[in-house]
Amino acid sequence: MRMEDSVTWILRALWMQKMRSLLTILGFAIGIAAMVLLSSLGEGLRRYVLNEFTQFGSHIVAITPGKTETYGMSGILSTTRPLSLDDAEALARLPGVEKTVPVVMGTSQIKARGLSRYTNVAGVSADADKAWQLTVAAGTFLPGEDFNRARAFAVLGSTVKDELFGTHNPLGDYVHVGSNRFRVIGYLESKGDFLGTDLDDMIYVPAVKALQMFNRSSLMEVDIFYNPSVSTEDISARIKQLLIRRHGFEDFTLITQDQMLETMDNILRILKYAGGGLGAISLLVGGVGITTILMITVTERVSEVGLLRALGGTRRQIRNLFLGEAVALGFVGGLCGIFAIVVFVVVVKLFLPGLPLGIEPGIIFATLLLSMTIGLVAGLKPALDATQLSPIDALRAE
Repeated sequence: MRMEDSVTWILRALWMQKMRSLLTILGFAIGIAAMVLLSSLGEGLRRYVLNEFTQFGSHIVAITPGKTETYGMSGILSTTRPLSLDDAEALARLPGVEKTVPVVMGTSQIKARGLSRYTNVAGVSADADKAWQLTVAAGTFLPGEDFNRARAFAVLGSTVKDELFGTHNPLGDYVHVGSNRFRVIGYLESKGDFLGTDLDDMIYVPAVKALQMFNRSSLMEVDIFYNPSVSTEDISARIKQLLIRRHGFEDFTLITQDQMLETMDNILRILKYAGGGLGAISLLVGGVGITTILMITVTERVSEVGLLRALGGTRRQIRNLFLGEAVALGFVGGLCGIFAIVVFVVVVKLFLPGLPLGIEPGIIFATLLLSMTIGLVAGLKPALDATQLSPIDALRAE
């Protein structure tokens, strides 16, 4: 039997059973669509989170007070020195360090020109705008001063500036943050969110003032931005040596950008694959449907199989014809599901451009291949049953 005859036979067989074929294709389309959609959501979320973490660069080490490890009873007597501004200044002098940003965060009431609002307060250093890629719209950012003797200056995020000052130029005016007064020396262009934190709805003040304001003895974090020519291992070793020398022992935790990205990437990849696995369950249901339909088909088409065998059709040809039907159902169902989900993603992107959806060609190819494979496996038993029919018995039964 020629290839063209086989394809014609398969297509005609599917067409003669339009309702069954349509229901089977629909089952596969739903399974493929669910699998691609869930995988796309997982991939989009992975890209979004990784982009958020890398928007400030990828050569960062974050230092937090306290050692992350488990102690026995002796750990109860251990003490932890606070992470101080003196530590931050010493870290800034390390070879390979480009920028050092001590960080203290809190929330406080801000008042100006008879208006007030609660917002986030970020205690930082003069390098924060360059390290965090903040753009000053007018004025200047915090001046480069001694960390412990910084003056009471403030820089407003774009939302805070608009809410408190509107179209009025805030430069030179004063804002009250809690019970402290700060002079506004600049305001920023819109930056957007970072992992749910609105960087525009924030006021930036010197870290020493934030420590006093929130009655803290320790910085929450020190961010180290180092030269790309220096390896992560080298800069981490230098930081450890310096802080152990200053504190007496390792009572701090280093978190490198590489470690953070690797951990987040692994977690989000698992979520993506888990989503794809849930969608694959629908494909298995579609495979059961193909098996059922083809087994019924074999029973109903005994005479057709018998005639093919009587005309010289081999068992191998009969098997391939039925397997071709199963693969065709899986292929067409997969294409319909992929087309539906691509249309859905395009529509969503038009109306919700911020939704993290990312379809990879590899995912589409893999799901289509899986659909055809499930169709092939599902059609194997009915195809083998068809090859066992004797042409004489099949024609006599008819």
